[in-house]
Amino acid sequence: MSAAEGYPGLAAAESPTLDELDARLVLCRACPRLVAWREESARVKRPAFQDRDYWARPVPGFGPRDASLVVTGLAPAAHGANRTGRMFTGDRAGDLLYATLYDLGLASQAASTRPDDGLELYGVRVTAPVHCAPPANRPTPGERDTCRPWLAQELRLLRPTMRSVVALGAFGWQAALSALEEAGWIAPRPRPVFGHGARTTLTATDGTGPAITLFGCYHVSQRNVFTGRLTPTMVRDVLAAAAHYAGLPVGGNGTGPGLPG
Repeated sequence: MSAAEGYPGLAAAESPTLDELDARLVLCRACPRLVAWREESARVKRPAFQDRDYWARPVPGFGPRDASLVVTGLAPAAHGANRTGRMFTGDRAGDLLYATLYDLGLASQAASTRPDDGLELYGVRVTAPVHCAPPANRPTPGERDTCRPWLAQELRLLRPTMRSVVALGAFGWQAALSALEEAGWIAPRPRPVFGHGARTTLTATDGTGPAITLFGCYHVSQRNVFTGRLTPTMVRDVLAAAAHYAGLPVGGNGTGPGLPG
């Protein structure tokens, strides 16, 4: 199916499972600027990665198919997830995110640099509103809107189990609200404003499905951490609260919810 035949809108809508959604997502070439950038980044590698084969395609979500907590935010890094093919791995942002999930008992290990390193997430799925690495880490509004059907369908397919969403950064917050509305939830009016620690509840459009609590967290970017805008404790507090709302017991040392230490 080409872009003219409905990528990504029709391709996402015609994906009845997460596996099928991911299989179609990685073939997407709907945004010429992003396609050019992800592939150019794979050709002009960083010196530290000269011997690595880059993924250089859209990066699918990562985590179990029955996740109750979703983490979403910008975006595959040119030499991070665009290299590894796994969301938020291979860069400093991912280092903080996965270390925190491990500390809460929601990941099997504290660090992840390769897609074959055995990392598992417990009850958590990590995804993004834009699945390709953007130049200067800034997708355009048009690219965000073009990519939205992938996230909306991912959230729709997670509906039976998903209870909370953590949006990283203002961009992730706005994109999550739009995708949740497209997927079948109603956001409060006026539209909730992003802030670190902000939270809002979205009710199901049909009135019978589960409500979703959306949490705001400053993006786990290297810049936010280096400037002190975001600390590991701040990230942990938001993720722990979201896990509580999702019904996930948080422990420590990477044992995972309900797993023996």
